[in-house]
Amino acid sequence: MQLSRLNLPSNSLSTLTLPEKVLQFGTGVLLRALPDYFIHKANAAGIFGGRVIVVKSTTEGDPSIYAQQDNLYTICARGIENGQEQEEAVISTAISRVLYASTQWPIVLETARQLEVSIIISNTTEVGISYVEEDVHQGVPSSYPGKLLAWLLERWRFFKGDPASGTVIIPTELITGNGDQLKNIVLKLAHYNQVSQDAIAWIITHNAFCNSLVDRIVPGRPKPDVQKKIEEGLGYHDDLLTMCEVFRLWAIQGDEKIKEKIGFHSADEGLVIVPDIDQYKELKLRLLNGTHSFCCGPAFLSDFGITRDAVADPQFSVFMHKLMDEEISPSIPYTISVENVQRYGRQVRERFANPYIDHPWINITLQYSSKMRMRNLPLLERWYTVHDKVPMMMATSFAAYIFFTKPVTVEAGVYYGVHRGEKYPIKDDHAKLFMDWWASLPADILVDKVMKSEVLWGKDLSQLPGFKDAVIQLLKGMLGQGVSKTIQHMISR
Repeated sequence: MQLSRLNLPSNSLSTLTLPEKVLQFGTGVLLRALPDYFIHKANAAGIFGGRVIVVKSTTEGDPSIYAQQDNLYTICARGIENGQEQEEAVISTAISRVLYASTQWPIVLETARQLEVSIIISNTTEVGISYVEEDVHQGVPSSYPGKLLAWLLERWRFFKGDPASGTVIIPTELITGNGDQLKNIVLKLAHYNQVSQDAIAWIITHNAFCNSLVDRIVPGRPKPDVQKKIEEGLGYHDDLLTMCEVFRLWAIQGDEKIKEKIGFHSADEGLVIVPDIDQYKELKLRLLNGTHSFCCGPAFLSDFGITRDAVADPQFSVFMHKLMDEEISPSIPYTISVENVQRYGRQVRERFANPYIDHPWINITLQYSSKMRMRNLPLLERWYTVHDKVPMMMATSFAAYIFFTKPVTVEAGVYYGVHRGEKYPIKDDHAKLFMDWWASLPADILVDKVMKSEVLWGKDLSQLPGFKDAVIQLLKGMLGQGVSKTIQHMISR
């Protein structure tokens, strides 16, 4: 049996007739499992009373799936929360219809004439918020900012610049200051298209571009055998079934007026609207992403395939806890209460241990060097502003990063390392540089080169007291006895 409105409980049928209030650019699983989840939950609680028009810009996927399922889909959240395993399966009624930009652009523009549609959400990947010089008056703009500008201009014309027709625009793309960047690109594109000053003034004055941060691991559709088992329990087949973790956070930067206009903010504690979201950004970037980046090399080279295997190991879990609690937490370059840091740290460990989501360490090593620079270098520098000793967990992670980034062969443009006789990909923009260094330099000179590389870090890390010498000794230990034993000996000391 295919999922349809026939599977809805009777008390949910009324939500299918709610007016459209949200325009969403993107059909990705993150949007379905986070913003649309909150909207569904708010509607079910009688808080918001509005549904989502989805605009699909790509041609990938079967365009008929949504219609076949009455635009319904199941959100299956599983994980650990406060030490207890949690499961939730809900049929989301948030989406009212899906429009395809390539073939239904005039209909997309018609939605600008619906006054109640006053919230715009997007997730078009980080590349989606980029400037493309294009005519937004003819045909379908290729970029998301181009589409958004064309939609806003249609709204401005139809409502004759009425302040009441202003919108709240909330990008969820994972870039810093996503709302600010989107606004700047839209205005730049407006000038390129010679848009009237009145229209530009309306965009600036009556439309709020909000920075936001999303945080939820959403693998999407599960493996066939897992999906089959889930569907047996649900009693229907769902081509849009969306798996995700229990943890959820959508932090939106805004004031009381934004809260009032958004309307569904009180539906769930995971949705917060605050004047400054930097606290949430720093916690995620340093404690979640930073721990990922510090640990992916050591964990992979210690023979752990997925995150929960490493967390379950008595030795590696001690290493990870020390790294998070004793070195990362006090080094976050932002003032956050100890209570909030500790709470988020506990949540991160629970997320790493999630028995329902397989998160491979090798996937986290993608662009390893740039992640170490962006996520972890500020932590290392902050540590040295208040301590005169080497952060040994960070040093161990740094040594393992150098060890992992040891290419021995290149095939079809992809660099590969070897661990226990098996090849693994090193998908790093600086892989060739490391290959040249490893081929010609002993460990101590290699570490010195890495530390002093302006290309990698934009500065000389060998100036950090004791750090280079510690990394050299740790790397030599890894080369001689392996990563796991090196970590064991370091912890025991």
